[in-house]
Amino acid sequence: MTGAADRKLYLGPRLRVLRRELGLNQTRMAEELGVSPSYLNHLERNQRPLTAQMLLRLAGTYDIDMRDFVAGANEAAASDLHEIFADGLVRDIGIPRHEVMEVAENYPSVAEAVTRLYRALTDLRRMPERMEQLGSAPSPMASPLDWLREYLDGRRNHFSELDGLAETLSQELGQGPEALHAGMLKRLDERHGVAVRVVPDDVLAGTLRHYDFHRRRLMLAERLPPASRLFGVAYQLALLTLGEAITEAVQRAGPPDEEAAALARVAIANYAAAAILMPYAPFAEAAKASRHDIDLLAARFGVSYEQAAHRLTTLGRQGARGVPFFLLKLDAAGNVSKRYAGETMPIARFGGGCPRWGVQRAFRLPGETIAALVEAPDEVRYVSFARAVPRTAAPGLVTIVLGCEAKHADQIAYADALSATPIPIGPACHLCERPDCPERALPPVTRAMDLHPYQRPASPYPFRAT
Repeated sequence: MTGAADRKLYLGPRLRVLRRELGLNQTRMAEELGVSPSYLNHLERNQRPLTAQMLLRLAGTYDIDMRDFVAGANEAAASDLHEIFADGLVRDIGIPRHEVMEVAENYPSVAEAVTRLYRALTDLRRMPERMEQLGSAPSPMASPLDWLREYLDGRRNHFSELDGLAETLSQELGQGPEALHAGMLKRLDERHGVAVRVVPDDVLAGTLRHYDFHRRRLMLAERLPPASRLFGVAYQLALLTLGEAITEAVQRAGPPDEEAAALARVAIANYAAAAILMPYAPFAEAAKASRHDIDLLAARFGVSYEQAAHRLTTLGRQGARGVPFFLLKLDAAGNVSKRYAGETMPIARFGGGCPRWGVQRAFRLPGETIAALVEAPDEVRYVSFARAVPRTAAPGLVTIVLGCEAKHADQIAYADALSATPIPIGPACHLCERPDCPERALPPVTRAMDLHPYQRPASPYPFRAT
């Protein structure tokens, strides 16, 4: 905090975004901080600097990390804007990097608005294809799933209040997977009158988990592996025990419609269930001590590889933050069904991944960890590790990719054997301007093609440098 005290900090836009994320009006936030609404209004308009005392009040009242709050430009927003401004529609303007960073830093709401408009433009561009696929049926212009991903990224996939409540509950129930399982079953029975049954597939008619509200029975499909059964019990307990906190979290999120609200409720309830099975402090300590050995974490807490990897992306507690991992869940066709951005990630938000990254190789070596050191076009290096794991109670495989900036490599066991020479990758072929790439599947939309009848270059789509 010394640096903050030595200079005037005008962080009005970030304060305004924080207030909106918390679902507060100016009067309510001013009351909670012990200041007048007019003073808070001046702070948000950058008419007054944020003092060190006010920063400490913010940290103590809302459990936020001041290092993040006072940090430089929002890197995730800046990355999105760089990608958007590389679009052929506006590429010729040549918006300089410092202007993009200034918008991301000082005008986060403007950055968010531009991102939403670009998402709508992307949907419009896909409309002919969608209409051809769906006939005359209309296609939604805004995806509730996109909204949810954006909201979770904005929160760094962390809910401090739920983590605290779930950790307390977990301590009451028992230590270790077996004791915790028994404790959850006992709590469901004694406090809520709910019995848990594992039933044949034909009883559930293809459903993996079903809660019979009238008979007070939680039925789990017999095909579910032990980790998924344990998670199903934790999910039901979270809904019954932490239901009020989950509802409040959904309301604070401000979903735009009922479908988005339903998605948010499931996601936040899943978060609470994971926090019960993998309580914050013990899990974070085990992750650090094992240098993020996911197999060890999965065994110790009785969860699956994917569940342990997902939990690693949620460790954002003030004073006990974990490595800021990004996570991707891919199918064999390269479709992304789960994406958490962490601080930054080497994949385009509005496109696919880079074929040079090699994470798809995990499908050829199921159960093995495919680690890589890669370098994005902005020269930021990342370590990643991918593993193909079985789908939950379904045939086939999915690949879970976890990664972070290479500056955290010494904290990750999977990075020990990596070469010092990174693999150069790009965000997606249609946005990447790396020349002479033999893996290129599409030309960049930002450059004109440079084809010659008497030459066959290594790259299938050569383009002009300017």
